[in-house]
Amino acid sequence: MSSKSTNAVTGTVIEALPDTLFKVRLPDGTELLSFLAGKMRMHRIRVLIGDKVTVDIDPYGGKGRITKRL
Repeated sequence: MSSKSTNAVTGTVIEALPDTLFKVRLPDGTELLSFLAGKMRMHRIRVLIGDKVTVDIDPYGGKGRITKRL
């Protein structure tokens, strides 16, 4: 699957979990379990509770990937 077909939305981090997992609240009120993208891990970009982030949602549902901290 190419990166051009991703569904990116903006949300707010509401909870930090172990192993770089986060709960993100989307604008429509749903909560999504998300993990950090590889580039964010590689450059050690920190994500804290309350941060606005861009999340690429998996087309099959379930999880999302945090790709940018706003």
